[in-house]
Amino acid sequence: MRTKHEIEHDFAERDLLDSYTKFFLVGIGGAGMSAIALVLKERGFEVSGTDSTASPATEDLLCKGIDVHIGHTGSGISEVVALVLTDAIDLNTSPEVARARELGVPLFRRSQLLGWLLKGRKVIAVTGTHGKTTTTGLLSCGLIEAGIDPFVVAGAAVPQFGGPIVAGKGEYAVIEACEAYDSIRDYDPYIVVLTNLELDHVDFHGSYENLRDAMTAFVSRIPDGGKLVYCLDDDGAREVADLCWVPKTGYTLEDWEGDLYLPGDHNRLNAAGALAAAYLVADRELAKKGIQGFRGAERRLQLLLAGDVDVIDDYAHTPAEVEASISALKQKYPDRRLVVVYQPHLYSRTNGQFEAFAKALSLADQVVITDIYPAREAPMAGVSSSRIAELTSKPTVYVPCRHLLPQTVAKSAKKGDVVCGMGAGNISEFAPAFIKELERTNRKQIKVAVIYGGESAEREVSLHSGRCVYEALVSKGYDAKLVDVSELLLSKGDVSLFVGPDRPDAAFLAIHGTRAEDGALQGLLEMLHIPYTGPGIQASSISINKALTKQILSQAGLRVPKGQLLSRHDEEVKINAPAIVKPNAQGSTVGLGYVEKDEDMSEAVRKAFQYDDAVLVEEWIQGIETSVPVLGDRPLLPVEIAPATGRYDFASKYVPGATEEIIPARVPEAVLKRLKEAALVAHQALGCEGATRTDIFICCDELIVLEVNTLPGMTKTSLLPNSAAAAGIPYEELVDWMTKDALKRYAQKT
Repeated sequence: MRTKHEIEHDFAERDLLDSYTKFFLVGIGGAGMSAIALVLKERGFEVSGTDSTASPATEDLLCKGIDVHIGHTGSGISEVVALVLTDAIDLNTSPEVARARELGVPLFRRSQLLGWLLKGRKVIAVTGTHGKTTTTGLLSCGLIEAGIDPFVVAGAAVPQFGGPIVAGKGEYAVIEACEAYDSIRDYDPYIVVLTNLELDHVDFHGSYENLRDAMTAFVSRIPDGGKLVYCLDDDGAREVADLCWVPKTGYTLEDWEGDLYLPGDHNRLNAAGALAAAYLVADRELAKKGIQGFRGAERRLQLLLAGDVDVIDDYAHTPAEVEASISALKQKYPDRRLVVVYQPHLYSRTNGQFEAFAKALSLADQVVITDIYPAREAPMAGVSSSRIAELTSKPTVYVPCRHLLPQTVAKSAKKGDVVCGMGAGNISEFAPAFIKELERTNRKQIKVAVIYGGESAEREVSLHSGRCVYEALVSKGYDAKLVDVSELLLSKGDVSLFVGPDRPDAAFLAIHGTRAEDGALQGLLEMLHIPYTGPGIQASSISINKALTKQILSQAGLRVPKGQLLSRHDEEVKINAPAIVKPNAQGSTVGLGYVEKDEDMSEAVRKAFQYDDAVLVEEWIQGIETSVPVLGDRPLLPVEIAPATGRYDFASKYVPGATEEIIPARVPEAVLKRLKEAALVAHQALGCEGATRTDIFICCDELIVLEVNTLPGMTKTSLLPNSAAAAGIPYEELVDWMTKDALKRYAQKT
């Protein structure tokens, strides 16, 4: 954004453009700059430029023979070009500006280039704080209908014009003359249409008086034969008119009579101003007919979707504009619920107007507000959208991250609602994204990403689990996709699969060990707002920590093995053999060591430290080993684990035939009941959700709980599926339940 010092000292005089035939436009993809680029090319000039990102506008320019580079590098600039900048380009950091200064190439503003292109025409400049774009469109349609054939430059694309510019050949030009950053100084007005004036663009003007003086200076440049057309209903416009010694004519809301396509009193007032200006140069009745036929500009109460939910996009970004737009929508849709999704624009504009914004927004039936669009401003202490949200008198939802707006609003949208995205920043992305989100809610298949692979020692098992889950989901009619999460993140670094309207409805976690059962993956999915199977972050991170799990289970009244947590290789071990040694935060069998003699302890500890930076040494429990799955709040049949070697290590767990699994465990019915109760207590004590599996030893009629597995194996021969099958739940039904449980829990939380 421009400063007064930059305008006075860093830009060349406009008339210097007379000596150039080649132009380099920085920010060429913007609506105003791309249109000017096409005008330059049409007039025979050589045009090139750059923009930070590719867009439909840059693609269109390329197709029409204009050289466009994506990314700001400083290349493509030579001594023979005029460098033209949008006001958003920072002179201190721009590579193009740095290169231009190195070569002695002069700098020009977009407004200077436009003013230069308009030389020789009688310029009708539409200016003011509000209504410029719409009034420009109304007036232009009126003059076109009256046969004036004006050259038109609007501040936004006009669908009727095919863009923001109409390259008319007549003697008149109609332009939107923005008062921001004093760009009006670069235009030579013949007629000025002043819609209104109130303090805005505080970062540049500082005070209303400064803005008023800049506008007065502009209006005072009207030459003989020209005229000021101003709104008598606005205090600021009247004040400027009183200060200027130029011919003038005023208009009021009552001066517009008849129908108008655009809704709202503010648009009828805009039409009155357009008609008053058109009457100076064209047939009144023809001009009025053209004005009545104007269908609006982009983002000016623009209807993007008419259906069960109407979706509208609007540019309003000051309290007065917000009030006018909402009032117009309430007039157009008097019996429908109006939901306004608003993004404040600039900290400087928001500061001190919290109550005014809240009052205006409260005219809607429901408000959704997101964080301030800063442009190039740094955050200001105490200036936050939340302060507006706190002051509204209607139901209000504060969504700090704008990317979550489409799905947040879609969840509460009802048939008959009118939803309007409003603001001057990148809130323009909301309405199109919301429409896609509405389409997403109507898709027939539930989309599930099966997360498998990972980076733990149980990766191979996870690959097998994932394929089994994938096949089950497909058989149940889901739209499933296998995703190796470590390959995705560490190789491609791309999470686009999980964002946007095509994102999965849920993630099925067929994955084990570190970065999977410890809450890391759950945290990523939480950030992406994707529902997932299994417990959440906290329960996962606690359960993977065997020492912490034992503390919590013990506090819940469950007997756990006595043990010692080691943080160093050389730490004294106080647990005597026979003992079990295992990494503190790994899968249940990874790095597991059975120590029969004390002299073997150090080697077992050394091996365990290869997998973790903390090692747990605990008493070796002898007895019947069981594992009890829990689905939600329902314990399943306990599984008796009988490894051929007597040790349930990695090989016994995963080598086919190495372990006999008996369902239900061969114990009395009363013991089965106690096992189920203990598993449910453990599941709930750790805050687990979804499906878990608790390992419990039966020793001398005592139950000793070892640990809780939050993401049990999901091969078709794994313990959880086998127990479910014995309870009458086939594998496909188990997978279906786990998926629906994830979706249900997420819906309840949001």
